[in-house]
Amino acid sequence: MTIAYDIGGDGPVVLLLHAGVCDRRMWNDQWQPLIDAGFQVIRCDLRGYGQSPLPAEPYSDCEDVLALLDGLSIDRASLVGGSYGGKVALRVAASRPERVESLVLLAAALPGREQSAELRALEEREEALIEAGDLAGGARLMAESWLGPDAGEDAHQAVREMQLRAYELQSADGLAGPVETEVDPADIKMPCLAVSGAYDLADFRQPEAVLPAARHVELPWAGHLPNMERPAEVTELIISFLRETLHE
Repeated sequence: MTIAYDIGGDGPVVLLLHAGVCDRRMWNDQWQPLIDAGFQVIRCDLRGYGQSPLPAEPYSDCEDVLALLDGLSIDRASLVGGSYGGKVALRVAASRPERVESLVLLAAALPGREQSAELRALEEREEALIEAGDLAGGARLMAESWLGPDAGEDAHQAVREMQLRAYELQSADGLAGPVETEVDPADIKMPCLAVSGAYDLADFRQPEAVLPAARHVELPWAGHLPNMERPAEVTELIISFLRETLHE
């Protein structure tokens, strides 16, 4: 396989796609409960994260995900995506809707939106720290910015570790980034649960403005990574929606 992944359990397939400040470890607290709930669960590291290095040639995260499903002989899956992973899930759903049973988007980076001044300022602060060689400072900034007030120190440490790993993989010379085509969210017809957090940036809230057919739930306690902030509550939210859409 091109990208690293884990697979476990039996039943309807659920593919977990991580945020851009994390890797597949962000789903540690959802992994076993989803298996115990009767799903076959896959989680992968997109290229440039975790155990999936970047290539020298341009690539497509969307095509990587479809190739992973093909390699595992899986025709259809429900996709659960956090932040950037949600954008990847939307691209897969728009380009190959017959492959996607349903979508769960956690603080997803939705296409077609101009960045807010607040988000641009945060990215500039991160870039300045990286250019200064302070990768630990950049990782600390990301954890502090993206985790909500309910996140414990274990969650902060996990995000710092995952972000540092991403910096390591993405800083080498001669590597390429992803090339993706934009999608029209109006093409997304399958059942979709869009979750946002009241403590998150405005860029990742009000997904119903972009996905009119989605069911939107805003968590009043959450930041940008709710499944790491209150894992049990978000896991139950995911399982309940998946069971409902699969008519279990």
